[in-house]
Amino acid sequence: MLCCVICVFWSFNECFLSNSCTCLQINRVICKRNPEDLAILYSNRAASYLKDGNCGECVKDCNMSLELSQFNVKSLLRRAAAYEALERYRQAYVDYKTALQIDCNIAAAHDGTNRMTKALTETDGPSWREKLPPIPTVPLSVKEKLAQMSAGNATQPSPTPQQNGTTQTKKPAPSDKEIKKAQALKEEGNALVKKGEHKKAIEKYSQSLKHNPTEVTTYTNRALCYLSVKQYRDAIRDCDEALVIDSNNVKALYRRAQAHKELKVRARVFIIALQLLIPTQLFILQSTQEDDESQYYIIDQS
Repeated sequence: MLCCVICVFWSFNECFLSNSCTCLQINRVICKRNPEDLAILYSNRAASYLKDGNCGECVKDCNMSLELSQFNVKSLLRRAAAYEALERYRQAYVDYKTALQIDCNIAAAHDGTNRMTKALTETDGPSWREKLPPIPTVPLSVKEKLAQMSAGNATQPSPTPQQNGTTQTKKPAPSDKEIKKAQALKEEGNALVKKGEHKKAIEKYSQSLKHNPTEVTTYTNRALCYLSVKQYRDAIRDCDEALVIDSNNVKALYRRAQAHKELKVRARVFIIALQLLIPTQLFILQSTQEDDESQYYIIDQS
């Protein structure tokens, strides 16, 4: 008897499970008719969608949350991040600016506003502000209420380092000489990407990171290259590294979700193809889970 074992790695969609649980929780809250709790649940599910790269559903849930709680900061920031990933920069700018009206100390909102300003200047020119949707005015009463809530949580750390469950750790700062060398190599990599030479670009980005392992954009750029050459696990690792440095990095979140999605689709297609070839001799056995991934063995017994 011959036994041919083929290993297939399946990306476990943790967001799907969390979304299912949240749906049940939302139904319970609807029965109780508790708008504030429901707004929080919609916002939490939106975070799940954003992490999974499902930006359209994230926007929908944030809209629902903001209808119930108009100036929910987390919903505004999550919707802004989703809009940014969808390249809807005007809407993203409005949400980032609204969040800053509520709390002018939100680093993610400041960074987002700066990114959107740059993107809109490039796309719409000097008159880009004239094309913006209206920016809501946050009432003083809302600001005072949120300030009181913040005072009660004064011992809590800033939300930015802990967003998405990631604790930031500082890597040793490179010297000026190392930073310049890393920047030059990164720019060479960027030029190769524009030519479509992604494998060569990966080499340049890897060399750059040896000189400056703290540069987030180098990780996200290399992750993009890994996606292009279908090295999805390497893309995920680079996104994880980027998120350790900047846990709110939209590109890292989005590209990691893309990589997980591709792994999942490829595994499904492979299994379906084998079922068509050997439908009576196919067995799928689940083994241990590592790093949120389930390993499957497809065994052809004869």
